[in-house]
Amino acid sequence: MKPDAPTGIRSQFAPINTRVPGINICNQMPLLARHTDKLAIVRSVTHPSNEHEVGVFHMLTGKQNTALRVPTNQRKRSDVPNVAGIVSYFSPPGAMPATVTLPRPIGHGGVTYSGTHAGFLGPRHDPLELNAAHGGGEAALPLSPAANLGSVRVLARRSLLERLEATERTLQNHPATSGLGAFHEQAMRIVASPAARKALDISLEPVSIRDRYGRNPYGEAFLLCRRLVEAGVRLVTMTWVYITPSGVVSNVWDNHGGIGSLGNVTGYGMLKAHYCIPPLDLALSALLGDLHDRGLLDETLVVAMGEMGRTPRINAQQGRDHWGAAQSVLLAGGGIRGGQVYGATDKHAAFVKDSPVRPEDLLATVYQAMGISPESEIHDREGRPQKITEGKPVMALFG
Repeated sequence: MKPDAPTGIRSQFAPINTRVPGINICNQMPLLARHTDKLAIVRSVTHPSNEHEVGVFHMLTGKQNTALRVPTNQRKRSDVPNVAGIVSYFSPPGAMPATVTLPRPIGHGGVTYSGTHAGFLGPRHDPLELNAAHGGGEAALPLSPAANLGSVRVLARRSLLERLEATERTLQNHPATSGLGAFHEQAMRIVASPAARKALDISLEPVSIRDRYGRNPYGEAFLLCRRLVEAGVRLVTMTWVYITPSGVVSNVWDNHGGIGSLGNVTGYGMLKAHYCIPPLDLALSALLGDLHDRGLLDETLVVAMGEMGRTPRINAQQGRDHWGAAQSVLLAGGGIRGGQVYGATDKHAAFVKDSPVRPEDLLATVYQAMGISPESEIHDREGRPQKITEGKPVMALFG
């Protein structure tokens, strides 16, 4: 917020005290302020791009691809795998998928962004997606069968699938379809699994818990994250997307302001709206408190991040523009020591001045917390070894 910075740079929100003396956060998040004893606030995450597509790819894969642009960056099998693909690769198969993305991957207008699936590791290691990107071209896999699809019809469809696959083994050996057999088998297990259907049914939660998270798409997604982790999913990615009443997909944290589909509200008006800070404050604080109450926080890493930061200077629409040079990321649980701030930016929040953390370092930290050595290797489609990250875990965050 930089409350001592000049007008035009200083935030329009004021800092408030929190549970941890010396750690202040914005006055729009009074509920989260009660949980800073669980949080590590990393104020020094940095990368060189101001482009959404490049930032998404870098933050989710730890690799740079400066050529990415919408609408030409539809994800493809030649992409390097994202964090979900890596976690799946190093996870033993089970009744539940290793990774899930909800409510949908990042994308719009027929494009699903690069960096949102397992890339060259193949569909076997893709995160299970409950919905396709809004208007996207890649179909999602629904977990629940249609109401009129009984167990006999499910088994009949499996038999049909097996017969079709028996005539197409050559396709199964093609790099583009490698792993589809295991992917289909996993899908069948999930569709037929009572545990999976139970995990997805948030109506089983007490009314008080549902109210605690918020009766809105974001609160319900955060609650579903907790339920899926409890059921055995190793990594759940919740992407924050708002679909306007007119059906336009909007990245509402991209708070330039003056967006026609949102009523030309200011950037700070966007942040205070029902699709930004209020549901985040409610749902994230509920998730942290709920995981703590259930004894799950020590073994569950929570990470809240964007694809970039925002400009130090407020623009003409009372918002801020793209800025890769500095952003804050929140971490909690999973061995992370709460009640700390790591790194710092200069007096105008423009550039990192202390303890820079690159996306690859952040992902190395995630792998470290999940028991996956950041030095581990995978092999690309040509059999060449690649380290899962070139970054180093930020060990000061642990303990």
